[in-house]
Amino acid sequence: MRLLSCKTAGAALRLAAVPLLLFWPGAALAHGGPLPDGGFISGLMHPLLGWDHVAAMVAVGLWAATLGAGAAPVLLAAFPLAMVAGGVAGRLGLALPMVEAGIAASSVVIGVALLLALRPPVWLAGLVVAGFAAFHGRAHGAEMPASGHLALYATGFVLSTLLLHGGGLALGLLAHRPAVCRVIGAGIAAGGAGALLFP
Repeated sequence: MRLLSCKTAGAALRLAAVPLLLFWPGAALAHGGPLPDGGFISGLMHPLLGWDHVAAMVAVGLWAATLGAGAAPVLLAAFPLAMVAGGVAGRLGLALPMVEAGIAASSVVIGVALLLALRPPVWLAGLVVAGFAAFHGRAHGAEMPASGHLALYATGFVLSTLLLHGGGLALGLLAHRPAVCRVIGAGIAAGGAGALLFP
């Protein structure tokens, strides 16, 4: 196995530190709330307003890259589809307990899977990802403005999610080193654990 160069290791450590820095006291863990129009741009921006959403969605793409070629279509379809279902539930006001804890737990579980290089069957990884996506979608839907357009808003947050998944997937494919994914996974898991312990 090739060793990480100092430059690559440093870049990986900086990326892994992002969730921790954002969690540091004084950093906003809450989502930015709904943007005023409740349309496509509002939906597009909403996943980017909370580091916990960003970290989990990048982690899904990164995990798909480590699981092999057949995993990417499954994970990158399972998350958005389940997220839309959660978003509709949130828009309708349907209850889903412990939403913020579920969002933070998604970072912990997928981060640990990356850290430990876990390789479950693709169907199981898809179920895990879909289960957590429902929490993310519930938050998006619940924070949509009452006057918003659900279809446009959902199109926006699905597109944003796919772009974040794609970023994680590209990072995993370009890294070519399991150690990079492990380091990033450790950072994501630590950030999620912090959010669970200090909500």
